[in-house]
Amino acid sequence: METFVWDDNFVTGLSEVDRQHHGLVDLFNELNESLFHGSDTSAETLEGIFDRLLAYAAKHFADEEALMHQVGLDLRHIDTHHQMHQQFVDQVRGMWASRHTLRQPSETIMGFLTSWLGLHILGIDQAMARQITAMQAGQTAQEAFEHEARHNNQGTQALLKMVGNLYHVLAQQNTDLVAANAGLEQRVQERTQALALANDELQAANRQLQAFSRTDGLLRIHNRAYFDERLLEEMARARRLKQPLGLLMMDVDFFKRYNDTYGHQAGDVCLQSVARAVGSVVKRRTDFLARYGGEELVALLPNTDGPGAMLVAQRVIAAVQAMGLPHAKSDAAAVVTLSVGVASAVPALGDDAQAGAALLAEADAALYQAKHQGRNRPVLGAAAADALAAVQS
Repeated sequence: METFVWDDNFVTGLSEVDRQHHGLVDLFNELNESLFHGSDTSAETLEGIFDRLLAYAAKHFADEEALMHQVGLDLRHIDTHHQMHQQFVDQVRGMWASRHTLRQPSETIMGFLTSWLGLHILGIDQAMARQITAMQAGQTAQEAFEHEARHNNQGTQALLKMVGNLYHVLAQQNTDLVAANAGLEQRVQERTQALALANDELQAANRQLQAFSRTDGLLRIHNRAYFDERLLEEMARARRLKQPLGLLMMDVDFFKRYNDTYGHQAGDVCLQSVARAVGSVVKRRTDFLARYGGEELVALLPNTDGPGAMLVAQRVIAAVQAMGLPHAKSDAAAVVTLSVGVASAVPALGDDAQAGAALLAEADAALYQAKHQGRNRPVLGAAAADALAAVQS
């Protein structure tokens, strides 16, 4: 069983860094397998796995620091990054050497390692990658560093800070427990209780990290990966209950022109405002709103037929237009507007993935028709329209 599951949220875009991160994950999971499931694993074998992990981490840290110097990152970032590397080596060596004094050594060590890796990749390494990208686009090292400090998503940073604090609390509690006098049972009990509390808090933070991995960092709604997962679930549920599943595919009209006219920061604010307006309509407990990509949003509407989905689409369009965000370069209106493709179907028996793809394709085709007809309007997909006509006749 893998204790740390790699997914696209941990990709930095730096190929060698990502390859080495994946190597660390593989070693963490190998150590986890030996600690928890390797009943016949000798102490010598465990030491060998740990030594390989530490050596690989040391090489990874050296390569990362060489890369930072090579591209000329701001020294403030390099110094912070180096300190985090050194702290990890010191902490994990001390914990491994003293593991026999820990109440739950396997759980504590693996919890520490996986939490550190998640924090390391999502925090300092992603910041490094963003600064390198900014410098490749023409910013100076100082500008990239200071832009990262000012503009990186505050919600993300708050979550990473919380996880980081818990990580350091856990490290300190482990150190204190190792140093405690074994003869003073009351003191050991107090430290153990404190460690248990820190572990509980860390588990809560890990649950929040999972939620973060399913959330779009800019719009604070669900992301594409989670939408793909939920589409299969809702398809299966709709098929089982024999209920229609509605789907809206939404696109901000002439958004490229908006960015070109008002700038990318204004474009980000525009998308955030649109997401809030759509969310004010798509708000049932069972509804699901996500960013599909770029300026496209998508919504799942369980137990909603074609006419019902069209009604929601009309309300969404009205809510966005009512914001009154000026859009001087739009051919659809003087303000920001949406085009919406609408689809709905009761899934037949068969492959849920194929049914989901078909529903998406119908909504996408309807969105294309909405744009072709002048934008700022909803269009009902052909299959849903045919089903409605059959009922009415």
